[in-house]
Amino acid sequence: MGSSSGPRSTAVEVARVEVGSIARSLTVSGVIEPIRTVGVNSQLSGAILSIHAEEGNAVEKGEVLARLDDRDIQAQLASAEASFQLAESAFERAEQLRDRNVITLPEYERDRTAYAAAQAQREQLRTRLEFATVHAPITGVVLGKNVEAGDIVAPQTRLFTLADVGTMVVRVQVSELDVVDLRAGGEVEVALDAFPEKPFLGRIRRVFPAADPLTRLVPVEVALEGDAARLARPGFLARTTFALGVHENVLLVPASALVRGTGSVAVFVVDGQQARRRTVTTGLTSQGRVEISAGLEPGDVVVTVGNNALQDGGDVRILERRGAAAVDSAGKEDGR
Repeated sequence: MGSSSGPRSTAVEVARVEVGSIARSLTVSGVIEPIRTVGVNSQLSGAILSIHAEEGNAVEKGEVLARLDDRDIQAQLASAEASFQLAESAFERAEQLRDRNVITLPEYERDRTAYAAAQAQREQLRTRLEFATVHAPITGVVLGKNVEAGDIVAPQTRLFTLADVGTMVVRVQVSELDVVDLRAGGEVEVALDAFPEKPFLGRIRRVFPAADPLTRLVPVEVALEGDAARLARPGFLARTTFALGVHENVLLVPASALVRGTGSVAVFVVDGQQARRRTVTTGLTSQGRVEISAGLEPGDVVVTVGNNALQDGGDVRILERRGAAAVDSAGKEDGR
């Protein structure tokens, strides 16, 4: 039996040096939020007659959310309409008399001013009457309802909170050392605790221009895309993973191929039936792979399992994986 299968040969597993891309990654957690929320406040004081929306309801822009008691305003508007008609008639008559020089200019100006004031009063009351019906200012979802029918409210009382859920975002804080590698439009991996087995995709919507002076963290806003935007709800926890410092067309080996010595990093390269120790220079490490910037060539075969028992120039027997059993190139299970 040759040296490759003799008792002194070491059973190893191997992998080829590949050319690919690698990036350092950063995972930051954040809470999913609507891209904007809008508070709907009362513009009048009075009693709430009816409520037409509840938390969780989807509403369209302009849809009625609530109605306030408007009977007092309607009575004032009716009086204002009568006053306006009277002032309008007086002003029309004054114009005719002024054309015939029957009345003086001050008398004409008096009737014209009274007409303008009556018109303004009518428009003001019409506007207040419109405020008695509360409409949704945006298309979205009702996040909060702060009143019930029968409540008495004052001007600027918060009635509802609406969320624009057309775009869902995650706002996270990123170190000033890492944020320099992020750009708007970059893809982001998103994991939701609510769907642990389902990967999602996001995209950097904006990187804020300033860091917090105390924490040195910069806010980054990630917009959810695809299924994430459809399934996520405000308040869900999201874990965003950013790719930092992407290196393209570099040599990659499994991290298990590295053997660390005193002040150096090496791998064992299989040359025929022997393993040769070769010092390498490493770069980024990500997802079990390591960038090799010097010391290897594409296609080199490196030892990934069994390298801790090797010495430079030692004989090796390459094992292959077949199910859970490791077998050599002759098809025999290891140890037989």
